[in-house]
Amino acid sequence: MAQEKTIWENLKPDEEKKLESVSSGYIDFLCRAKTEAEAVDYFIERLLKAEFQDLEKLDKLKPGTKFYLNHTGRTLAAGIVGKNELKNGLFIIASHIDSPRLDLKPKPLYEDSETHTALLKTQYYGGLKKYQWVNVPLALHGRIFTKDGRVIKLNLGEDEKDPVLLIPDLLPHIAKMQHDRKLFEGIAAEEMNALAGSRPGDFKEDKFKGQILKILKEKYNVEEEDLASADLALVPAGKAREGGLDSSLVIGYGHDDKASAYTSFRAFQDISEPEDTVLVLFFDKEEIGSQGTSGSQSNFLEYVATVLLHKLTGHSDNFHLLSLLRKSNAISSDVDAAMDPSFKGAHDEHNAAKLGSGIVIAKYSGYGGKFEGSEAPGEFVAYVRRIFEKHDVPYQFGTLGKVDEGGGGTVAQDFARHGMNVVDAGAPVLGMHAPFEIASKADLYSCYKAYRAFMLH
Repeated sequence: MAQEKTIWENLKPDEEKKLESVSSGYIDFLCRAKTEAEAVDYFIERLLKAEFQDLEKLDKLKPGTKFYLNHTGRTLAAGIVGKNELKNGLFIIASHIDSPRLDLKPKPLYEDSETHTALLKTQYYGGLKKYQWVNVPLALHGRIFTKDGRVIKLNLGEDEKDPVLLIPDLLPHIAKMQHDRKLFEGIAAEEMNALAGSRPGDFKEDKFKGQILKILKEKYNVEEEDLASADLALVPAGKAREGGLDSSLVIGYGHDDKASAYTSFRAFQDISEPEDTVLVLFFDKEEIGSQGTSGSQSNFLEYVATVLLHKLTGHSDNFHLLSLLRKSNAISSDVDAAMDPSFKGAHDEHNAAKLGSGIVIAKYSGYGGKFEGSEAPGEFVAYVRRIFEKHDVPYQFGTLGKVDEGGGGTVAQDFARHGMNVVDAGAPVLGMHAPFEIASKADLYSCYKAYRAFMLH
């Protein structure tokens, strides 16, 4: 139930071990899945071990059938057919698996002969404070798609023996040119160039750039032109860790929104024979508006639902699809802002979530006058509260800061447009969108319990 006490104070003796198991599994996930493609690979590996089958390859479905559907390697659906099949609609938990980062531009590599360096041009992805991403060790993750059809996966900078990249900031001794800049403008987008190397190669021209291209050719058989058809990003290098002298926290890159993705997947793994059909969805592109083929504004949900209808009922027409979606229920599992102890003034203290008090139910998103957000009907919020309390899930309510302080959106509106009930619920996070964010182990455990409860209802 909604409470003022922390989860730690109400934790039952037999729950401590499960809490630590969820947290340790999550830390492993954060270390392995820093991009949406890596998250999809991580989940599919575990789905296959649990004997889930490709939905498109199944002829018929029946209660208990476990299925998944991989879309472009960046978006994923997984589900279990319930005993009631589609009678009561789908019970959906949807999260996103992309996080703010620095993407490489299509022609990223260039040489600055005056400074004897080769550099990589970047374009930031999602809403981030650019000044936080300089002088931070960065790893290069992603995939290169070559003209001859090869796919080269890159993960460089995570092993202790790997080199890392870094965007240098101007040293304070000569930084007067930055003094008059506002905080958010302290680093300009076009100044976010990562050092790729400083050793000259044996070339008449572009000897620093040429040396980097030589390494790419020798190590990956990649030409400079192949970088234009690559999905490459710089993300913070290093592992997620336990945080705090009491080890009560998890500090790492990508809590937004991998905290929701992992805990919903973990809860889904612990469901075997649900009464109603459950579906977990993992989307890309939320941090930039959810557009594109792998975002929640695509027709991926409609396609999955149509396939389920066809293979369970024989119907796949628009009327039956709309009817199914209208009677479905969903949780948009996305993180919320925890009250920052050093910046309380940014929050409405009466409506701010707090670390260690459980999953945050956000009745609405958006900014200012609730613009560009989604609001859950009060009756559905009450329904979710009943489920959580039935399963002894600690929860709290929260909003994303003071009304005119900012705001944000989630994938919720892309489900609400189908007429289904949807509410946002996820872990409170400190330092959101920074290279390293902070979450409470207790809140991660609460999310796990909440998502499992929703699927069981």
